[in-house]
Amino acid sequence: MSLYLFALLLGVVAGLRAMTAPAAVAWGAHLGLIPLQGGPLAWLGGAIAPWTFTALAVLELVGDQLPKTPSRKVPVQFGTRIVSGAFCGAAIGTTQDAWIGGAVAGAIGAVIGTLGGADVRGRLAKAFGRDLPAGLLEDVVAVGGAALIVSAV
Repeated sequence: MSLYLFALLLGVVAGLRAMTAPAAVAWGAHLGLIPLQGGPLAWLGGAIAPWTFTALAVLELVGDQLPKTPSRKVPVQFGTRIVSGAFCGAAIGTTQDAWIGGAVAGAIGAVIGTLGGADVRGRLAKAFGRDLPAGLLEDVVAVGGAALIVSAV
């Protein structure tokens, strides 16, 4: 049961920041927190994947704060978040031979994170009178949440 909860929660993180969740999973695998050795996703724990996903996550964190960044709810952005959530959920699922259930839970979490994150960020931006503090707070929740989830797997 906790496997699906972790996959769902990583999906929520992917809904907030599409590249933060795979970066966290890659680092979790690299550090031995997520046992992916010997499986089809073992490459996530290698020397290249954690740094590559981290670079993509940092670029996304910076890009998200730019005024011309499109909404996370446009089809390409939304789809990317769902794929990211499903991928991360599948990675968590492979640890217990439940990659399909993990992928489904991750995809559902990504939908929740995308729609819920957009709503909460909009409300916070309105309360703050501008978007930047809301976006930075969302970054902290995504990165911190991903770290907590991966360390608990």
